Amino acid sequence: MKVYDAGSIRNVALVGHTGSGKTQLASAILADAGMINRFGKVDEGTTVTDFDEEEIARKHTLSASLAYAEWNKHKINIIDTPGIGNFLSDARAALHVVEAAVVVVDAVAGVMVQTEKVWEAADELHLPRLVVVNRLDRERASLERTLQSLRESCNRAVVPLQVPIGEEKAFRGVVDLITRKAYVFAGGEKGDFKEDAVPADMTTTVEHAREALIEMVAESDETLMEHFFENGTLTDEELISGLKAATAGGRVFPLVCTSATLNIGIPQMLDAIVNTVPSPAERPFAYTASDGTLASRPADEKAPVTAFVWKTIADPFAGRITMFRVVSGTIKSDSTVHNRTRDTAERVGSVQLLQGKTPTTVPEVKAGDLAAVAKLKDTLTNDTLGDKAESLVFPAIKFPEPVLSYAIEPKSRGDEDKISQAMHRLEEEDPTIRYSRDPQTKELLLSGQGQIHIEVTVAKLKRRFGVDVILKPPHIPYRETIKASTEAHGRHKKQTGGHGQFGDCKIRVEPLGRGADFEFVDDIFGGAIPRQFIPAVEKGIQEARERGYLAGYPMVDFRVTVFDGSYHDVDSNELSFKMAGRLAFKDAMTRARPTILEPIMDVEVYAPSDFAGDLMGDLNGRRGRINGMDTRGAMTIIKAQVPMAEMLTYEQHLTSATGGRGSYHMEYSHYDEVPAHLQTKIVAAAKAERAGVEVEEV
Repeated sequence: MKVYDAGSIRNVALVGHTGSGKTQLASAILADAGMINRFGKVDEGTTVTDFDEEEIARKHTLSASLAYAEWNKHKINIIDTPGIGNFLSDARAALHVVEAAVVVVDAVAGVMVQTEKVWEAADELHLPRLVVVNRLDRERASLERTLQSLRESCNRAVVPLQVPIGEEKAFRGVVDLITRKAYVFAGGEKGDFKEDAVPADMTTTVEHAREALIEMVAESDETLMEHFFENGTLTDEELISGLKAATAGGRVFPLVCTSATLNIGIPQMLDAIVNTVPSPAERPFAYTASDGTLASRPADEKAPVTAFVWKTIADPFAGRITMFRVVSGTIKSDSTVHNRTRDTAERVGSVQLLQGKTPTTVPEVKAGDLAAVAKLKDTLTNDTLGDKAESLVFPAIKFPEPVLSYAIEPKSRGDEDKISQAMHRLEEEDPTIRYSRDPQTKELLLSGQGQIHIEVTVAKLKRRFGVDVILKPPHIPYRETIKASTEAHGRHKKQTGGHGQFGDCKIRVEPLGRGADFEFVDDIFGGAIPRQFIPAVEKGIQEARERGYLAGYPMVDFRVTVFDGSYHDVDSNELSFKMAGRLAFKDAMTRARPTILEPIMDVEVYAPSDFAGDLMGDLNGRRGRINGMDTRGAMTIIKAQVPMAEMLTYEQHLTSATGGRGSYHMEYSHYDEVPAHLQTKIVAAAKAERAGVEVEEV
């Protein structure tokens, strides 16, 4: 395999809504470029980039994968990304290491919710884009309608470089608006085509579309605009150079037409990538410096080595596979690099180019290229590798926090350690999942981006690591507190012959503000309780508060002051005063008006404005408090505070209510008192659970 320099490399990520044909497009690219012998099909599970068993079974991309094609003396690195909302973080990560997003849009459905989200993600990174209108062979396919939806929902500067020859079943090729040449495909998986003159019945359509392209390119540059006004058009040279500059600058978003399943328009799309997408040499690697300013690093192969890790794969056989972008310098096989993020040395064995899951070892990769290496011992996603002499560390990709949690239990006794080891590997691969033990409920929790994400993670546990688990809704980490101050007395006295047990204490309890947890104050004077027994009183109260009073949840946000007591010279000991502390606590709770607290979440819901009213009504029905609303284009952001107990099924509701166009994020805010009528149910449920009786969820 030839080693390419930065000027001959094009790095692109295939992004778009699920079902738009990204994976099939990648398969067609590899076939037409001669990289594979068989035209892989998603329906048959034979594509290069969907190789995980779960992806093949579900017929959907669930994780970003890397492939490459050699085309017209260029190397095109292709990252095929998921289009399902639960897995969109992989698409966002891919956008950090490419020079352009190839936004794939279904010619029937047009712009969908994930199209909008990946477009916004590319906007945030100021990335050039090439739009591919795919599936033009399908019934009800329409370039005109799709172009309108792109201009309305994404950007008015989307402009076709081609027009299709026929649509729906009649789609058989494209006309290039720059060269005015027609490319007519014979049909079949080989993608054979012939160059021809523009069909006579399309001449007017082609000229109008070409004029629109020229005007859009002219508008992007003052000099070109002057030439356009002077001459009424642009020369082919001005059009080509102006288009490339406008694409690189994000002022124009060129569009091409394809059918990946029929292998139509793929060579012309590859030409568009080579001719319009900037190379790493033309677009330095951009990042935000530590002082918040924008900075960039040129793709200079002779500069010190710097690389950024954008993805990790947990392979049960090959071990950890690290996927990286060489930002500068050259990384060689059998070399050593320094992990600047963790300040450790890493031994690089074989540098590999990945064709899906198939590695090809190369002697080196130069600045601007994407590659992988197996079995680095410390390196993880978001790490910066390079020469030790330099200190540059790239900022981490910000992955979304989990929004949905389930309690998990091993089906087989003793598998907890296996779960822990397997989840540690999967967390390395997917930074958007979390595995933890709830300190209060003691449950093992699996948290992720949604229902499908959780299900896929559980399937990976079983397929890759042989660990079978049961999913259960998590317990809500309720807490208890008090609303009134009171004094209480606890006396423990036991006489069993010989030395007895005696401990006696008086305490004062008073409520504190939210988040104060617990305070213990020693206010003993005159030796009413000997100094050495005061910690035992505190320990007894601590143990009692951990068990709660109403429903077994920890008691928080109160102060206990021990102010009096008595002791016996012979019978008093630590155990006696610990028991006295417990008894005093229980006595205090009978008058301190104990109550139950629940976690309240800060929630942001992002959805089309048409749904705002219904969504706010639903949040109110979930005992939520609406804090505000922002508008961003056609989308509305609703900010609210909602009890965690009301959000356990919210993902399913939001998906159903918005047709998959809504998303949400939530994080813990504070604890607040549960309404009295619900407290009764919580107490009853807790008592029934302790008794081993199944109860309806509160």
